[in-house]
Amino acid sequence: MTRILTIEDDAVTAREIVAELSSHGLDVDWVDNGREGLDRAVSGNYDLITLDRMLPELDGLAIVTTLRTMGVSTPILMISALSDVDERVRGLRAGGDDYLTKPFATDEMAARVEVLLRRQSSADTPPTTLQVADLELDLISHEARRAEQVLTLLPTEYKLLEFLMRNSGQILSRMMIFEEVWGYHFDPGTNLIDVHIGRLRKKIDAVGNVPLIRTVRGSGYVIAEPV
Repeated sequence: MTRILTIEDDAVTAREIVAELSSHGLDVDWVDNGREGLDRAVSGNYDLITLDRMLPELDGLAIVTTLRTMGVSTPILMISALSDVDERVRGLRAGGDDYLTKPFATDEMAARVEVLLRRQSSADTPPTTLQVADLELDLISHEARRAEQVLTLLPTEYKLLEFLMRNSGQILSRMMIFEEVWGYHFDPGTNLIDVHIGRLRKKIDAVGNVPLIRTVRGSGYVIAEPV
């Protein structure tokens, strides 16, 4: 079973994290202080860590820095009430793999955990192609095909399609897409994503093809096999 370590000093938040991740079949251990959290992270053989930024005894930034210095590569989702862009950048540069600000929706937190776990699994055995229904993406040549027809993609369209296909069937929020495709750790409040999704749809879901990209109102976007 996939093992998760949650390092969080707020009991209410910790219970929400544990309950949500457990409902997805994950085995979650919880510790409420930084010193014990670091010890468990080093010795516990976990698949992923959710890490609060502000902790008693040892803060989250010190923990992630120490782990990366020691060569521990376990994916880390940092969770913090510190929402400033500078704080997010500090957390990511220290070695965090993703950064989620409080308050947060537990289903988005679980989605981010699933994406990080999938990314880690993919890193162990990297694929050379991705496929959803009759849509194929060659990760070496960067060539996309649907129903044997070659699709011409601009660089950003390719990055967006790759992110969607690597997480096929998973709803990806706008924030997740901004962070992965554009490197923004904040929502710039533009229609940038909508424009690029629209362009992808015109190329992928052309006339005669069953639509693969769906908008989930209020949640984000997903690419999946036709229902």
